[in-house]
Amino acid sequence: MYLFWTLWGIDALIAITLVYFFFIGLGDGTVSSFNILLWLMILVGLAALLVGGYWLFTHQYAVLAKLLLALLAVPGLLYGLFMGLMLLGGNSSGWK
Repeated sequence: MYLFWTLWGIDALIAITLVYFFFIGLGDGTVSSFNILLWLMILVGLAALLVGGYWLFTHQYAVLAKLLLALLAVPGLLYGLFMGLMLLGGNSSGWK
């Protein structure tokens, strides 16, 4: 049960981040009529993932719910760890 809510929370943080970037893009004009359909597909997909995972969990399909949520949570967590290491690691890694 704790694993489900952890995965769901990570997915929700990723979704909140993308919604934030969407609204920032609307404000500065980078989200335009040219790419609005791509953004909407991404946001609908994220919503479907979160709602679908919760629906599976509430209908006693906990394993499927965890697998569905892990599709986004695992790569998102790995990316977050990578970015954290790059930001907190300083320049000792030799990256410029």
